[in-house]
Amino acid sequence: MHRFFVCAVMAGVLGSQVAIASDIAPTDVKFEDMSIGQSLTGVPGNPEEGAKVLANRGLGNCLACHAVTPLENEQFHGNVGPSLDGVADRWSAEELRAIVVNAKHIFTEQTVMPAFYSLDYGINPRKDLEGKTILTAQQVEDVVAYLGTLKEPE
Repeated sequence: MHRFFVCAVMAGVLGSQVAIASDIAPTDVKFEDMSIGQSLTGVPGNPEEGAKVLANRGLGNCLACHAVTPLENEQFHGNVGPSLDGVADRWSAEELRAIVVNAKHIFTEQTVMPAFYSLDYGINPRKDLEGKTILTAQQVEDVVAYLGTLKEPE
């Protein structure tokens, strides 16, 4: 019984390492025609988790700049960026992924939207954040999945 438990725990640990190892590194992300066609993780995004990341002021903090009607119970929606209502009708999942990964690559260097999965920080980054991304690859996929639910009412 003890051996079975140890093997099961090791399989779980190794399985999680394999999942992490399959993430595309920020430096290996390929932009093609203003989009990123390949999932960063190979795992579908979870829209419910994406909504949490989008609203979390310590992670995505998207509401600091964007209004999102389905998250109207969250405080302090911004108006610096466009409303995200109907964003799934304006952009494909591949385009949304590219925008979340690095909006400066899609729009211009002047956009205030941060690159959430890039090591291209601009000038004078905090030393403790060098080599780190704002979001994990899975969090990007979760945000993209949530954004994919934001369609105009029919």
